[in-house]
Amino acid sequence: MLQRGKLIVGALAALAMLAGSSFAQDAQSQVAHVIHAGRLLADASTGRVLTEQSILIGADGRIIGVEAGYVTPAGAEVIDQRNRFVMAGLIDSHVHLSSELGPNRIYDGVLLTPADAALRAAQNGRTTLNAGFTTVADLGAPNDAIFALRRAINENRIVGPRIIASGRGITPDGGHGDAQGFQPHVLDVLRSESACSGADECRRDTRRQIQAGADVIKITATGGVLSNTAAGVGQQLSDDELAAIVDAAHSMGRRVTAHAHGVEGINAALRAGVDSIEHGSYLDRESVRLLRQGNRYLVPTLLAGWWVGQLAEQGGVLTPAQTDKARQVSRDMANMGRFARENRVRIAYGTDTGVSPHGMNAREFQLLVEAGFTPMQTLQMATVNAADHLQIGNVTGRIAAGYAADIIAVDGDPTQDVAVLMQAPFVMARGAVFKNE
Repeated sequence: MLQRGKLIVGALAALAMLAGSSFAQDAQSQVAHVIHAGRLLADASTGRVLTEQSILIGADGRIIGVEAGYVTPAGAEVIDQRNRFVMAGLIDSHVHLSSELGPNRIYDGVLLTPADAALRAAQNGRTTLNAGFTTVADLGAPNDAIFALRRAINENRIVGPRIIASGRGITPDGGHGDAQGFQPHVLDVLRSESACSGADECRRDTRRQIQAGADVIKITATGGVLSNTAAGVGQQLSDDELAAIVDAAHSMGRRVTAHAHGVEGINAALRAGVDSIEHGSYLDRESVRLLRQGNRYLVPTLLAGWWVGQLAEQGGVLTPAQTDKARQVSRDMANMGRFARENRVRIAYGTDTGVSPHGMNAREFQLLVEAGFTPMQTLQMATVNAADHLQIGNVTGRIAAGYAADIIAVDGDPTQDVAVLMQAPFVMARGAVFKNE
């Protein structure tokens, strides 16, 4: 009886081995590409860098697995990155693909159509992907332009980064995000369709923005540096308007992120239930306490502050009202970065690119390091943190089985010097090679 039992166990083990071998062969037969990575950071949350690894990628654009050593499944295209550092594609949680700050930007609303905005966004999307950012959150663009581009990229008709889009932001009448600085009859033409006054109007505009296709709701809780008005950066949406927006968005399954500089507006937005704060220039300890409640993130956009500070000193681009605010906020945003680090605020990487030139997105890494963060902390912000913040943590942000093959490679070691991220000689997005220099 004992011998018979041993025979049965042995037979079952043999069958299991055969099944496992068959499964492995089937998996390898599906491999379309294999990346030979000299150094690999598969998951920035672990901080573990492996050497001599093979990333197996299927024809569907998803990662099949990672194997030690350099393996070459039959029929797979080998992508040699043995002399480079390989990691997950970068994520920028705050961009504006349809625009870029320049001396004539103030006239874009008068001169450009949504079709112009879409074409500019497509061009800037390619530039962003070229810089190694395989996913972005576009937080403020004409609905028709950005939603059409998002669809075209998803359908593989246009090359670009994965887009999480808010479309138009919800803004108070006359506030940051609405038109300023023109004659009344021009303002009537340029007025934002998502500008609102009163809780009921703001609730309605939020629902309509979701109806139009918004993945996330972007609001302007406070004034902004680039509003062409001397209205400061304090709270602009009232407490009841903020509460109505958040309630409407959450009831329809959307998160809310708030542009917020002044501390009263930051804290009012957090008390109303927003899920994240963009900029956060004047955080205080109450802001920190509120940010630690729930799955909330700060997106500090230090690059935007640094860039407008440069423009304020150079002249020729910002209006007088913008220049005064830029000089003040630029310095204070840098201080905020250090305050956020000291108070261990959870951060998702974002730049507000479109304020700064497209393609410069990786400069934010250097500014975060200057604020005291370690290189590995910044890599985590731009991969796993940003993916979690944007609710795509099961899609991208890691190199692991089942995830989209969003992968970049750089020369040098970004865990020691984040400046190497300013050039990404290899970029793969959703399993398709975009660049391999």
